[in-house]
Amino acid sequence: MSWDFIVPVCIDDLVKTEGINQYVVQDVVPPKQLPAYLSKFKAALRSQGPLCILEHFDTGYSVLQRCNSVELGVKEDALELLVQVVSGLAASLPVLLVSTTVPAAERKEKLNAVKMSVYLLCKLTETLESDSYRQSIITAPGKGGKKGKAGGEGLLQWDTEREKVLQALIQLLQLDIRSLWSLSLVEEEFISCVTCCCYKLLENPTISHVKSKPTRDCIIHLLGVLIKKYNHLLGASVKVIQLLQHFEQLSSVFAQAVSVWSTEYGVRAIIGEVIREIGQRSSEELAREGSGVKAFASFLSELSALVPELLIPNISVLITHLEGESHAMRVAVCEVLGEILVRVLCGDSLDESGKADRDRFFDTLQEHLHDTHSHVRARVLQVYTRIVNSKALPLCRYSEVMELAVGRLMDKSINAVKSAIQLLAAFIAHNPYSCKLSSADLKKPLEKETAKLREMKEKLEGKAPVAVIKASELWAAMEPELLVTVSTELEPTSEAEKEKQEEDDDRDVEEDDDRATAVKIAQYLRVNKYRNAVRLCIRAHACFPESEMFASLSTLTPETLMYTLALIFKGSDKDTADISQNSPPTPQKEGEKEGEDGELKKQEMLVQYLRDTETFALQVERAISVINSMLYWKTTSVVQEAVQFCVTVCEFSVANSVSGVRKMLPLVWSTDAAIKDAVVQAYRRLYLNPQGDTIRMKAQTLVDSLSELMVDASLGTIQCLEEIVQEFFGSSSNLQSTVVQVLWERFTGKRETSGLHRRAAVLLLGMAARAEREVVLSNLDTLCSVALGEKVTEDFLLARDTVITICSITDHVRQSRGAPFRLPQEHQLFTCLTQAVAEGVVMEDPYWQSFMEQAVRLIYFLAESPDQLCSRLLQRSARLLIDQTAEGVEINKDAGQMQDGSQESNEQGEQVNCVCLAQLLALCGCVAFWQVSHLERSVSSELRRRRGETEEREEKEKGPSSKAKQAANESAMEEELGLIGASAEDTEAELIRKICETELLAEENLLCAFLPLLVRVCSSPGRYSHPQLTTAACLALSQYMMISPSACEENIRLMFTVLERSALPVVRANAIIALGDLTVRFPNILEPWTQNLYARLSDEVPSVRQTAVTVLTQLVLKDVLKVKGQVSEVAVLLIDPEPHITSLALNFFNELATKDNAIYNLLPDIISRLSDPERGMTSEDFNTIMKQLFSYITKERQTESLVEKLCQRFRTAKTERQWCDLAMSLSLLSMCERGFKRLQECWECYSDKLTESGVYQPLLSITAKLRRGAKPQFKAQVDEFEKRLTAVHTRGLENVESPEMDENEKQGESTQKTVMCTPLSTRGRPRTKRGQVKPSVSSRDGDSFVTPQKSRKSKKPVITFSSDEEEEDEEDAVMAESETPKVTTPIARTSRRARLRN
Repeated sequence: MSWDFIVPVCIDDLVKTEGINQYVVQDVVPPKQLPAYLSKFKAALRSQGPLCILEHFDTGYSVLQRCNSVELGVKEDALELLVQVVSGLAASLPVLLVSTTVPAAERKEKLNAVKMSVYLLCKLTETLESDSYRQSIITAPGKGGKKGKAGGEGLLQWDTEREKVLQALIQLLQLDIRSLWSLSLVEEEFISCVTCCCYKLLENPTISHVKSKPTRDCIIHLLGVLIKKYNHLLGASVKVIQLLQHFEQLSSVFAQAVSVWSTEYGVRAIIGEVIREIGQRSSEELAREGSGVKAFASFLSELSALVPELLIPNISVLITHLEGESHAMRVAVCEVLGEILVRVLCGDSLDESGKADRDRFFDTLQEHLHDTHSHVRARVLQVYTRIVNSKALPLCRYSEVMELAVGRLMDKSINAVKSAIQLLAAFIAHNPYSCKLSSADLKKPLEKETAKLREMKEKLEGKAPVAVIKASELWAAMEPELLVTVSTELEPTSEAEKEKQEEDDDRDVEEDDDRATAVKIAQYLRVNKYRNAVRLCIRAHACFPESEMFASLSTLTPETLMYTLALIFKGSDKDTADISQNSPPTPQKEGEKEGEDGELKKQEMLVQYLRDTETFALQVERAISVINSMLYWKTTSVVQEAVQFCVTVCEFSVANSVSGVRKMLPLVWSTDAAIKDAVVQAYRRLYLNPQGDTIRMKAQTLVDSLSELMVDASLGTIQCLEEIVQEFFGSSSNLQSTVVQVLWERFTGKRETSGLHRRAAVLLLGMAARAEREVVLSNLDTLCSVALGEKVTEDFLLARDTVITICSITDHVRQSRGAPFRLPQEHQLFTCLTQAVAEGVVMEDPYWQSFMEQAVRLIYFLAESPDQLCSRLLQRSARLLIDQTAEGVEINKDAGQMQDGSQESNEQGEQVNCVCLAQLLALCGCVAFWQVSHLERSVSSELRRRRGETEEREEKEKGPSSKAKQAANESAMEEELGLIGASAEDTEAELIRKICETELLAEENLLCAFLPLLVRVCSSPGRYSHPQLTTAACLALSQYMMISPSACEENIRLMFTVLERSALPVVRANAIIALGDLTVRFPNILEPWTQNLYARLSDEVPSVRQTAVTVLTQLVLKDVLKVKGQVSEVAVLLIDPEPHITSLALNFFNELATKDNAIYNLLPDIISRLSDPERGMTSEDFNTIMKQLFSYITKERQTESLVEKLCQRFRTAKTERQWCDLAMSLSLLSMCERGFKRLQECWECYSDKLTESGVYQPLLSITAKLRRGAKPQFKAQVDEFEKRLTAVHTRGLENVESPEMDENEKQGESTQKTVMCTPLSTRGRPRTKRGQVKPSVSSRDGDSFVTPQKSRKSKKPVITFSSDEEEEDEEDAVMAESETPKVTTPIARTSRRARLRN
């Protein structure tokens, strides 16, 4: 073979002659002849094998050249033949490659066959890939979602063929075919031919789909072979970056590919090359569109998840992107760090370098918890969540990271908040501390252990080690000098000296025994008093001749004396501690020292553990309080995360976790289905899916958990819990009967339990009865005997909860449409109830009233003729009270017979127990209220039901002919029947109203007998000063006023007098609630007194203000009260010192803002009232209120109109403070171009006030806001306006030369300005400001409330504004009878007939 096949750069190069011995295509076959040539090619392949490609290359080339004009079948046949050729070469080459003696011609022949076949196969594959992709676009599914049949089949077939091509190439290239080339240098064009085919296949959008996994794996392995064996490393890294930049979907594919190349093929350098290419991208380049930053970020994240350990050497290149502008790259780098920390740099086996890297990475992550981009903050929190879940966070960083997570709960980004909640839940689920302890429980143990540690440290400091010298060493040092002293002492002395020495020695020895003497000798030796020691030793032998220590001195020589002294000194350190009292400390044993050090370390670790636990508990408590407040956010996803967090903390028994569970309970009423479902699922998970081995144990667990939730729960919480428990009992659960049985056992006392759990059990039975009435109905006798029997007076709370449970079987709860379910008056239930209520009247039990209210309610719900039953109840209760009073009088008469008879009547009056009288009055009010409710609900509905039955019966009695006639005139009959029904309903309603008006308070009715007493108690607080009596009387009077309009009108002035003058906050709060109900029932009567209701918003007691704003919010939002300027009093509450009141006021305006233009219409009047100098509000408070109110003004037209209105008010404002307030209000508006134009037009209104800094600065801030992002033309107008403002402010209006201004001034002088004035609204009393002392009640005509008379004051001129002319003149409610407010705005109620017509 004399020619060589050179892989061409372009396909057309093969038909050109460019070099010597280079293969050139001789004949390009026409498309029509290609099938015949392919048949020859096929026959040659069968006969000659794969080397037939050398002769039939032109046929394959012709298919490539004519690919646009040949049929698909021809291309498929050519592809199949080429695959067979390559597979054949892969099978035949191994023998050739192993052999060392292969002729050059044969090697050349094989090389040309390889290059030809691979070239044709790759190029044809690229062509078919392009055709397949083009066809898939043309036959893409449209709106119907259906593909073309041909397109779908062709595409599917190509997917399978593509796999065969890649497998054939892998088989060939896995062989060491480099030896076929000279010097084993494979030409670059051959490698590029294969790699281009691979990268072309990777450009397919579906390559990342699951169905393309086999193809994807083949491409990855083929490229891996080329990288490892054919030096494609640099080319692959560059190509990876290029394709990522243009094909975002390839990020996961290349992450898998690079992972495989670096692990399975051992080419780790590929990671360094790719990472380096990404790291060298500049921040500006990545910020541009089309830079592939998303693909790079996704690639890094997925690669780190696959081979995190291989990224560590190159992490320094990536960290530079943390300072760049691309937030996507910052997220990716943080996720890479997270994967490394979770899977590589974790555990206790790290060396110092690994620990340093770990700490550095954690510091980096913590910095980006405060990243400027919210997405980065959220993802870093998610990274930390994975770290915590994997238990890879060092214990020393728990407190710091958790504090940062709690701080992120205040993030402005919703995603960051949700991620922070998830991180905190992970902390609680995987924390190394004890979550069951609260910070309060940990405080005492921590103090105790800290004190113990302090004592241990002090003890060790007292035993500080000293340099210790052994006794033998000391003896050796002192021996020479001591020997000289011994020799000197043993020399003969004079008699006088000898006697003196003996006296001293006798004095030392007489008081001691031999052992004590030895101790003294040793002490003398230690302090270098050798002479005293020697003399004492000699004398001791004479005193203690039998002592073993001195026995050797029987012959007194220097040697025996030295021996005795040595024995005493060396032995003194070993004998007793007494010998070394004044000597240096004895050396401690090594074991004891190590033991004490170990104990100290253990104590330090314990104290540190307790400190960390306390810190953790405090952070958890803080997080719980913040997340609990998120349960009522408007963002559904945040609420769902908060609910999940509450479930997590409850499952791990965190302290105070029940608070969140209870707080989320009202969300079962949420209109958002997702939130409601989340709460229901949470409670099912926590309480309704108990754990246990048997059904009985599961039932007990369920009851225990629900009972704990209900202990000390509010009435609202119990009502919410009913919704969930009712659903449980309504479902088909095998636990129901067992749960009910356990509840009955607890209630009846068969199982010992506390009173709280008995009450919880009976309430849970009531919830079960809502789903199945027989649960309670069949056990009424049990309920009566256990809770309402003889011991009812011992526990009124249990009796109350029992009554609530029995109420669950009534029609009012179940809303039955059939005949009403009622029990006869003689039933045991009502006997027990009336007896308990009557006996409780004369008892002073604080829980009786709540029981009484529920009992009366049950009587009216369940008894036949409840009015008769309650009438007898009132008679019986009054008789018992009178009897009690009479007994008290008899006792007093017996005790004091010497008193005057004239005082008997007074004494008798004073003997009435105020608490019992208060309870009787409360009973009267409750009966009156439920009597009205009974008439308007039960009686009225029963009348309608009976009328409906009568009409149905009459229709059935009519014959078929009348029905046919009715069908013929259907429309007319429907209208007529509608009118008849409406007329009947009106008649029934009129009957009920007549009964309330004429019969309930008639003289023969028992209720009437108590009304004068109620009026007297309420109007004479000095005489009846008992707080409970006053409270009960006022509440009962308000309930009497609900009966009829006449009763309301007669006592309305008294009720408002009580509202304003009562010294008891609870009375004022109750009066506000009662008057709110009366406003709904009799709006025309209460409408003139609206001002008096608003006045309670400035009450000095927070509870009264809270009640007032709550009641007024309901009345205003339900359109019962007309919204007027008095709303400014609600605005003042936005700065109330009580946070709860502030939140209520904020909620009021949030809801009011949903009504069209409501706040916009009120703003001018609110500003006027709040800026009134007489109010004395500070500018800071005014600005705070206005900032909130102006946040509701979002429409340009509203802004424009408000600008004009506020500017006009500069003309009539008289004080500098009012000018400043108006200017500040203007600056708070979201000014637009139209508003700015209006501001310029109103220049005359405020230009003369600009010399005041309080006016100039706010207006100047408007120009600063307008200048931001303004167009050049508008910006020039703003600059000009700012210059005018500054000129007038600095030089004064009169010194600024402007023809336009001069002309305006002349026009202003020639124009006569008039101010429209409205008369001052009369006020019956001076306005009471919060904090001022009210006039004493006793100073007003003795003990009674007296309605104040009309005050006569001279009218003062009032500044009014043009915008006020549209509002109606208002007159304040006054307390004098002659000036009782008249109905100024009648509120008509639509009749039933009119409603039915509509």
